[in-house]
Amino acid sequence: MFKLKPTRAFLFFIALFIFAEKCIAQKKYELSAEQSVDYAMKNAIDVKNALLDIQIQKQSNREFTSIALPQINASINGTHYFDIPTTTLPDFISPSVYNVLVNNGVRDGSGNPITFPNNGFGSVPAKFGTSWNATGGVDFSQILFDGQVFVGLKARSAVITLATQTAEVTKEQIKANVYKLYYQLLVGKQQATSIDANIDRFEKLLRDTREIYKNGFAEKLDVEKVEVQLNNLKTEKEKIYDQLIMGNAGLKFLINIPQKDSLIQTDTLSLDKIESLVLNDSVNYNNRKEYQQLSTAIKLNEYNIKRYQYSKYPSIVAFGTYSKNAQRGEFTFFDKGDWYTTSLIGVKMSIPLFDGNARNARIQKAKYELYKVKNNMTRLQDAIDMEVANARVKISSALKTLETQKQNTALAEKVYNSTKIKYEQGLGSNLEIYNAQTELKVAQNNYYGAMYDAIVAKIDFLKATGKLP
Repeated sequence: MFKLKPTRAFLFFIALFIFAEKCIAQKKYELSAEQSVDYAMKNAIDVKNALLDIQIQKQSNREFTSIALPQINASINGTHYFDIPTTTLPDFISPSVYNVLVNNGVRDGSGNPITFPNNGFGSVPAKFGTSWNATGGVDFSQILFDGQVFVGLKARSAVITLATQTAEVTKEQIKANVYKLYYQLLVGKQQATSIDANIDRFEKLLRDTREIYKNGFAEKLDVEKVEVQLNNLKTEKEKIYDQLIMGNAGLKFLINIPQKDSLIQTDTLSLDKIESLVLNDSVNYNNRKEYQQLSTAIKLNEYNIKRYQYSKYPSIVAFGTYSKNAQRGEFTFFDKGDWYTTSLIGVKMSIPLFDGNARNARIQKAKYELYKVKNNMTRLQDAIDMEVANARVKISSALKTLETQKQNTALAEKVYNSTKIKYEQGLGSNLEIYNAQTELKVAQNNYYGAMYDAIVAKIDFLKATGKLP
């Protein structure tokens, strides 16, 4: 019976634990194109940030709403004066004394009548207050009318709508990128499959050429040419597989799947989906997220103009205060003693009279900004028309090119097979089969390029018409 030594057993279980941990940590995602988009809509960092922007704006709205609600504050204040502040007052005692002396004709030691001094009586220093003072109170204010605040309250829903539409624009861009990268990988896999088939053909051709060379019906150069072509195909295969690995990593990054996890594409390329697209759909600008976004921006700019216009109106605020204060010679606030009450309520109206035309400047500035947004709306309409027109042309051209390249690939493969049979029967040259293989590879590359162009054209058309799923 096999037995592990303690040290080996320990290392064995450690290795087993690490292997199990890696297996558990690594996840496997099998996603179609639509599932990849759905995953990105929930997990992509840009989408998450866009959704957080909506929540941030909601909190900003709450912050603004608080301005229109009562503002209540409480305060407690305690002070101790080591030296009570001194205030100088006019000498109000000496004039009274002098007035009595003068009126009674009192004379000084020299026998002269007492008179008021020519330089006045000066001032007397006096201290007011106590060493210990305490005050506690509550004050409140409430906006009764402020045009700017009321306009801001009306604009809250439009601001949330704009944040939501901005998130939708972000989602639309990510959708298009996910679709394009997903199908680019599918095209790359098809291209890799074709290269594998070409490698198989050339490996068989190399074996056949070597046999023909052994039998004296071919030159050493013929064998070397086939080997060079085979090596080139293998190198091309390595490049394509490297690109597929990097593309897969890019797709995982785009939809926010950890790089340590595996992503497997479950969709396959289908020309039916590409060819079934209807191109005569009418354009509805409102289907575009960017158009919706600009429409909301126009509303917000109109609110902005009203806000500055209402700043010319008076604002009315109600306010009130209730407080108690105590003054002590010692710290005896918690003992018996008087606390004096102060309470008031009032209304304040602020009437704007003249601010150097700053308000008028703000109004004009807001109007110019509104004109800019409307100009951007017109430009966006023109851009949408151009995008749809270009997308129609591109997808129509791509479908025609795709059909042509599909026929060329079938024809090139037929030529290659015929040339190969002739070569095997000794009726053709090595150069002919080399050229046939090169033409087949070119036709295949053109076919896959046309396939990807058609897919991208379809995605661009759906995005231009606002119908990207």
